[in-house]
Amino acid sequence: MNVTSIKTSLFLVLAACFAQTGFSQGFPSRPVTVVVGFEPGGGTDTVARIVQKPLSDSLGQQVVVENRAGAGGNIAVDFVAKSAPDGHTLVLANVGSLTVNPHLLKLPYDPFRDLAPITMAVVFPNLIVVHPSVPAKNLAELIALAKDKPGTVTYGSSGIGGAGHLAGELLAMMAKVELVHVPYKGGGPAMAGLLGGQIMIYFATPVAPLPHIKAGKARPIATTGAIRSTLLPDYPTVAESGYPGYEAINWYAYLAPAKTPREVVDRLNRELVKVLNSAETVAALHKQGVEPKPGSPEDLARFMKSEYETWGKVVKQAGIKPQ
Repeated sequence: MNVTSIKTSLFLVLAACFAQTGFSQGFPSRPVTVVVGFEPGGGTDTVARIVQKPLSDSLGQQVVVENRAGAGGNIAVDFVAKSAPDGHTLVLANVGSLTVNPHLLKLPYDPFRDLAPITMAVVFPNLIVVHPSVPAKNLAELIALAKDKPGTVTYGSSGIGGAGHLAGELLAMMAKVELVHVPYKGGGPAMAGLLGGQIMIYFATPVAPLPHIKAGKARPIATTGAIRSTLLPDYPTVAESGYPGYEAINWYAYLAPAKTPREVVDRLNRELVKVLNSAETVAALHKQGVEPKPGSPEDLARFMKSEYETWGKVVKQAGIKPQ
């Protein structure tokens, strides 16, 4: 390579570096859209809207929450995976669309290839609640009912492959009973289904059913974490209710399209971690029964891989099929 060629190559490399730096420094140049894969009123939508205002202030650009419901959150994830990788379109996705559904469905996206992890948002157990017409006051009585009337006990979730779905299937597998899964397009519609008596059981986000429990329109049974939730300490776990080793937690995470510049991912990570750790946001999330757990993109990538392997085994052992 002659001197001219070396100079030209060096110029191109430096120009690319300056262009990348200029791009990241100018980010965001327009409103940032956070896509949610469920209807308004559910857990994912609520968390996105709690973070929306402080993230807008932190980024200096408006943050818009857009609901693209359906297919257990897969529609939203696919939309973001195919969006321009410039950091202006993100997804707040859950365990199902990222680490469970790849074992159940032929997806139009690969969560490990087509998305760039930014940070974990929140983690939490589900709260199992039943319609007041269900003659069960605790988990033992609920399982006895399912054994006495096989194939008639229905449970709802926010979508196929979501944490609620998997929590129900894991319980059915460990208790050796048949529970009929009824998927909805989000937590809001699922809660409405329970209140209306269309389903008997709902694996709900922690705080959503509390007003209905107080009003006598829903009855709490147990939580799905390995230990009692510090946010819901009065409710027993499934594990302590007769099924040791049972654990099914839910989580939401922020991701961008793959090939989003690392500088942009780092900026989004810094701002989201700052917002999620702020006293105001922590208090607002705690009121919803969820625990903020922000971290690095690498932390999220490792956790997703672990969850993918864990739930893959459950899907196979329980014989879960797409519906």
